[in-house]
Amino acid sequence: MAGHSKWHNIKRRKAAVDAVRGREFAKVSRQIYVAVRNGGSDPKQNLALRAAIERAREINMPADTIERTIKKALGDVEGARYEEILYEGYAPGGVAVLVQALTDNRNRTAQTVRHLFHKHGGSLGESGSASYLFRYTGVVQIPRSPHAEQAVLRALDLGAWEVEEDEEAVHLYVEPDALEEVRRALEAEGIEVRASRLTYVPTLTVRVEGETAERVLALLEALDEEDEVQEVYANAEWADVG
Repeated sequence: MAGHSKWHNIKRRKAAVDAVRGREFAKVSRQIYVAVRNGGSDPKQNLALRAAIERAREINMPADTIERTIKKALGDVEGARYEEILYEGYAPGGVAVLVQALTDNRNRTAQTVRHLFHKHGGSLGESGSASYLFRYTGVVQIPRSPHAEQAVLRALDLGAWEVEEDEEAVHLYVEPDALEEVRRALEAEGIEVRASRLTYVPTLTVRVEGETAERVLALLEALDEEDEVQEVYANAEWADVG
């Protein structure tokens, strides 16, 4: 699974740029707002809010900004109504792409996403046209440490189906309905959990290189730059980009 993570590594480096960070702040603020509107302001009871707050901390969003967003959502009686939509399509080279969006106007967002796919040599498909190439899963992220092996064994006992390690962390993949159980079990044993979230991981990757890889990356970046787009997933595997 390591090959497909290059896109996420590129996103993480881009987030260090001030202009990109501002856009990420706007996205996460929307995510926090929607989570509070749908499930309340207690992150212990609202898993979507906790995931949004964790993401905010990952991009170094100030605590007062997080708090203001929560208060705004609580006090905004006539606030905008957002819905989460998953768009599916294909990039150049036959790379499957999933686009998660939070929007208050599905027609506008669909037009934007369709335009970007077309502009970059891809195509927007129907529901189910690409998602079958991904697995919807929970992932728990813990730091690399002497306790990591203990955490991995505990997670495997609780049903983790995959373990992936990179330079910064260990990622434990679990079934979506086991995500909270695994997180709590690790924390109960004194193991630090950096983040836990629901995500999509490819079950089959498509290797791309050269100009095709550059075109795929251009599409992913263009989609990610849209304020309403929360996450972009692709089953591309490439070694010569980024």
